[in-house]
Amino acid sequence: MPTRSTVGGVQQVPRSPVTTPGWRAWLIWGVGVAAYVLAITNRTSLGAVGVEAADRFQADASTLALFAVVQLAVYGGMQIPIGILLDRFGSRPIMTVGMLLMAAGQLTMALSPSIGIAIFARILLGAGDAAIFPAVLRLVATWFPAQRGPIMVQFTGIIGQAGQLVALVPLAALLHATTWTITFGSIAGLGVLFTILVALLIRNHPADREADVSVDTDTGVIRVVTSSVDTGVGIRAAWAHPGTRLAFWSHFTTPFAGTAFILLWGMPFLTAAQGLDTAHAAGIISVYVVAGMALGPIIGDLSRRLPNQRSVALVLPAVGVQMLAWIAVIAMPEPAPLWLLYALAVALATGGPASMIAFDHARTHNPSHRLSTATGVTNAGGFIAALIAIFLIGFALDLQGAGTPETYSFEAFRIAFLMPIPLWILGVVFIVIERKKTRIRMGLDPERRRRRSLG
Repeated sequence: MPTRSTVGGVQQVPRSPVTTPGWRAWLIWGVGVAAYVLAITNRTSLGAVGVEAADRFQADASTLALFAVVQLAVYGGMQIPIGILLDRFGSRPIMTVGMLLMAAGQLTMALSPSIGIAIFARILLGAGDAAIFPAVLRLVATWFPAQRGPIMVQFTGIIGQAGQLVALVPLAALLHATTWTITFGSIAGLGVLFTILVALLIRNHPADREADVSVDTDTGVIRVVTSSVDTGVGIRAAWAHPGTRLAFWSHFTTPFAGTAFILLWGMPFLTAAQGLDTAHAAGIISVYVVAGMALGPIIGDLSRRLPNQRSVALVLPAVGVQMLAWIAVIAMPEPAPLWLLYALAVALATGGPASMIAFDHARTHNPSHRLSTATGVTNAGGFIAALIAIFLIGFALDLQGAGTPETYSFEAFRIAFLMPIPLWILGVVFIVIERKKTRIRMGLDPERRRRRSLG
């Protein structure tokens, strides 16, 4: 291992002549990304078969929403423990346990005779899912040069979204061709397979390093990779900066509608309320997934080119497009034309890539030792909004007496789909407020003068 020296508290090594990762790095990343694709498939598996799940468990809309809410709540709540465990044990054991938990969750779901056990299955699923993406990002940091990190993270996220297509088309087709037990048991089998692959093939870091570190092969700088969130002073310090609050509200506002749509309510809305057959509904949701994958690099590049105008040029327009398409669909006095539903899918697809800008804010306005904490605070925003939206839509359906597949109706969904609008408005207000405070903090705008009191 190269001899290190310390300059200003940062470890240095001589410039490495190797600037490209070897085949082992690509193999480990490939296995990690494939595991992430399966994690996304597990996460969205209920959305593709929501109507069938309601029938199987005789669940009303609020209970069906509870499946998704519990899963997301566990996913979000596990982020801090996962960060601590990653710092202690590294990616390989954490990913292995995560894949095993998801396999156990899907097997439990396959055999579940009741709502209570099914909810426990979603808890296992959320806990396992929480481990995968942070662990893959850590593998990127330890196996690839630091300067390649941003593009590798983007590729990881984009490829991972293909898991939604796997959940949408093959999973639904398998369910309709076989049984609930066979379908979810098959996903559990894939989980066991990937548990073995991860344990056999993934390594925390290259053999010539003694710890999980990130190396910049241009400058020779070595930094210890940190995944855990500082739950004490760090969170308060991160939240005190308006840039972190801007990041939180940006992530709160942009992706939640698409998450609610793909995770649970999209398929019932398109089939039961809009009168589409399963094939057309799956086509619309597929457009949402593909459009999100295509828009990611475009919005990412624009974010890089417009560092001081991201909110005005990208985040707020993405929210506006989503609100416009959403309102246009539910304002129709009859089922919307097919082209408008496809337009809704594309509009919602802007939310995921736009939400990534929130992490740019967190990275820009926080020092490196507080980055994991600021990222965790930011990530919480989207999950909080999605939890609220999913539950409120289900609650609104139940209040109208339209809580089961037999009673789903066009009018009931029109009213229930009003629920996300206040969340968008709330988020936009705080984005505008925190953007102004951030620009003042950066010296880009003059500080507001207080009006002199008269008297």
